[in-house]
Amino acid sequence: MAFIFPPEAPVGVPVIGTSDRFAVRRVYCVGRNYVAHAREMGFDPDREPPFFFCKPADAIVPIDSGGTLELAYPSQTQNYHYEAELVAVIGKGGSDIAVEHALDHVWGYAVGLDMTRRDLQMKMREMGRPWEIGKAFDRSAPLGPIHPASAVGHLNSGAVWLTVNGVTKQKSDVSYLIWSVAETVADLSKYFGLEPGDVIYTGTPEGVGAVKAGDVIAVGVERLGELKVLVV
Repeated sequence: MAFIFPPEAPVGVPVIGTSDRFAVRRVYCVGRNYVAHAREMGFDPDREPPFFFCKPADAIVPIDSGGTLELAYPSQTQNYHYEAELVAVIGKGGSDIAVEHALDHVWGYAVGLDMTRRDLQMKMREMGRPWEIGKAFDRSAPLGPIHPASAVGHLNSGAVWLTVNGVTKQKSDVSYLIWSVAETVADLSKYFGLEPGDVIYTGTPEGVGAVKAGDVIAVGVERLGELKVLVV
């Protein structure tokens, strides 16, 4: 069998402390998974069922440990937002996974950014249309090195933070997730068959905001370190 055009190589995210790479299959994102963020976006979640949206696998921009990613300000937006996130990656597939077994499917964790063209997202929301142009654009998902759960454990708590030019903008804790990682994996697996290589952005805390060219974003999660992104 021959392909008309050569297929793209998979996106490979570094695994901390090794030369290995984690091949990305799909990228799932959880919307409004911290109460305070849901409220700042105009919603009162009251533990409503989780909802999901997707980004393409090649929206992932891997960041090596200790490096600074240069991220170009995207086109067609005047309101480019950061969202700090704990990211879980799947190493064992399954469907209809029970909550009590869900963490058996999580291979590791990483620090991520869900970059958002907020003005386009809000425009689409107001029109009752899908969010893709606000969420699923090129290079919209910077992702740091993956830390195996066998090394760092499962993150049921731990600080999450983000600064812009040294000023704290987001500061919370993983324990404040409305739906925990285990609950998120279990619920997601009702709708999609999960497979090794799937990446789950688990949601962002309050404090999201805009950045401009020249800004430096530093984002971190306890036990997983900190990443730096320069908007250019």
